[in-house]
Amino acid sequence: MKNKKIKILLAAPRGFCAGVVRAIEIVEKALKKYGKPVYVRHEIVHNKHVVEGLKKKGAIFVEELSDIQDSARPVIFSAHGVPKKVPEEATRRNMFQVDATCPLVTKVHREAERHNKNGYKIILIGHKGHPEVVGTMGQIPKENIFLIETIEDAKELNIDGPVAYVTQTTLSVDDTKDIIKVLEKNFPGIKGPTKEDICYATTNRQNAVKKVASKCDMFLVIGSDNSSNSKRLVEVAKKAGCFRAQLVDFKRELPLKEILECNTIGLTSGASAPEKLVQDFISEIKKYSSVSIEEYITSKENITFKLPSTLVN
Repeated sequence: MKNKKIKILLAAPRGFCAGVVRAIEIVEKALKKYGKPVYVRHEIVHNKHVVEGLKKKGAIFVEELSDIQDSARPVIFSAHGVPKKVPEEATRRNMFQVDATCPLVTKVHREAERHNKNGYKIILIGHKGHPEVVGTMGQIPKENIFLIETIEDAKELNIDGPVAYVTQTTLSVDDTKDIIKVLEKNFPGIKGPTKEDICYATTNRQNAVKKVASKCDMFLVIGSDNSSNSKRLVEVAKKAGCFRAQLVDFKRELPLKEILECNTIGLTSGASAPEKLVQDFISEIKKYSSVSIEEYITSKENITFKLPSTLVN
């Protein structure tokens, strides 16, 4: 099969965003400063490879604070953010807490709080059950926030009084624009964020996929099944013209048969997937075919976020 030639079009930017880098660093620095174990509520980021690596270093992942066996140990809140009741419970239990919420998610929390304080009902565009959505909805009284997922939801929504909207940070940029158009039509004067909520990394990765996807026989996104931003990249690739687009989880077998039927493959990774997985994928394909690589860079990223003061020596 080495006679087979495959061109890989590598989309960039891809992989870790600043919020993910910060969250992982928070866990690693907490382990270094306080020793092991440290507890992490929910997966720190949605990537199994990352989570398994941190487990080996001494992190224990739990879904609720009640699962923590030693309340004297530090507890870290994931990059997706948490409802207000979680830090309040941790404070009641005298737990040492470190917040790894992505600053761009925190921005959405503050927007929702501000709108609520100013008497607005809030519409949240997002995916039901996603930890980020659960966290955002948990910032204000539940009767004042309404979750919608689709254009149909937006059309059916009926709210009295002044209305504002916020969004999950990892949505499809194009899908969200269409939903917002419906909201603006149905709720004249609706208040939106001063700067859009979908994060720079989500936008940049989706733009890179749009640039590459139509040139490919197949498009693969390296990421985990529970990663919202990774799933959106698959959807974007399909809408951009590559219908054979799919998510590749690092623990699963690669779709080698399908890959080896292709001449040109597009490749990217979700914002919580390490670059190592991309390179491992390329190495695996090289075992079966002759590979050439072209990288398509649509933008450069140089954003970093500060660590919590408790972890800065």
